[in-house]
Amino acid sequence: MRMAPLYSRSRPAAAQPPAEGAATAAGAALADADPAHADQAPAAPATTAPRPRWLPPALWAGAGALAVLLAALGLHAGLPGPRPITQDDIDAAVRHSLEKSPLPSAAAKAYAAIEPSVVRVIGLLDEHDSGDDRAEQRAMQRSLGSGVVIVDNGTILTALHVVAGAHAVRVIFFDGTSSEATVIGTQPENDLAVLKASKLPDDLQPATLRSTADLRPGDEVIAVGHPFGIGPSVSDGVVSGLGREFRDEDGEHRLTNLIQFDAAANPGNSGGPLVTMDGSVVGIVTAILNPTEQRTFIGIGFAVPIENAASAIGSSPF
Repeated sequence: MRMAPLYSRSRPAAAQPPAEGAATAAGAALADADPAHADQAPAAPATTAPRPRWLPPALWAGAGALAVLLAALGLHAGLPGPRPITQDDIDAAVRHSLEKSPLPSAAAKAYAAIEPSVVRVIGLLDEHDSGDDRAEQRAMQRSLGSGVVIVDNGTILTALHVVAGAHAVRVIFFDGTSSEATVIGTQPENDLAVLKASKLPDDLQPATLRSTADLRPGDEVIAVGHPFGIGPSVSDGVVSGLGREFRDEDGEHRLTNLIQFDAAANPGNSGGPLVTMDGSVVGIVTAILNPTEQRTFIGIGFAVPIENAASAIGSSPF
C-alpha cells in the first residue's frame, strides 16, 4: 500500500517554529507511521529558552541609536566639564581685539562728523583783492577765519570780526569748492555773522547743533578751524568753565555768557565750531585770552554758546 507523503513539495507560507511539545508529538507520530524512519524524527531543541520576538526594523534602529547615545553620555560623564568663562577671560579677549584693531578716538570720531561742515572764511579787504593766495596772506593779519554750515542751502555761521569791514567775502568748502558769500545777518553783541554762499558742493552737509543746557565743566570738546590759515585743523580739550566774560584789547566790546575751553585755538580759528564728542556744535569760537602782546594760545579760549545763534539766523536752531 502506497503511503501518502508527509511533506508537500511546495514551500509552505512562513510558519512559526513549533513549540517544544509540538516537535515531540510530531516525532512520535512519524515513528508510529513508519517505524523504519523512527531514527529520522526531529530531535528536541538543545535548550528550552524561548526565541526573541520579532520587532519592526524602525524599532531596532531606534533602540540602537538610544544605546549609542547612552554609551556616549556614560563616557562624557567621566570627563571634566568645560571651564566657566570668567570676567578675566572677557577682558583678555577685548584687549586682544583692541590690540589687533584699535578703535578711533572720541576726538577723531567727532572730527569726522563735523569735517564736511567746516569752511574757511576770507574777508577780502578791497576791490583789488581777487581771492588769490596773496589776498589770503593779507587777510591773515586781520580777516581770516573759519565758519560752519548750519543749513544745507549754504547758510554759514561765523564770527563777526572775521568779516567786519571786508569788501567781499569768500568761503572755501571742505571739498575745495570756492564761492562768494554774502553777509545776511549780524549779531554784534555776540560777535556772530551769518553768511550765504552762492555756489555749493553737491554733497553739502550741515552741522548738527546741540543745546548747551547739559554742558558741564570737564566735558570733552574739540575746536576745528583754520589757525593761521592751516587746516582744517582739530585740537581737543575740555570745557574749562561756563558763563565767562571777555573784553577786547581796547576794552570797548564785552562778550558775556561765554564757554571757556582749553582746546588749542589761534588766529584763524575764530568763527569755527566748538564740538562735543558726539559731533554736535555747542559754540562758535570767538576769542583767545593772552595777556602778553603775542597773539598765540596759552590755554584759555572762548566760544559763543550756540543758542545765541537763534536770533542771528532768525529762528531757533533746536
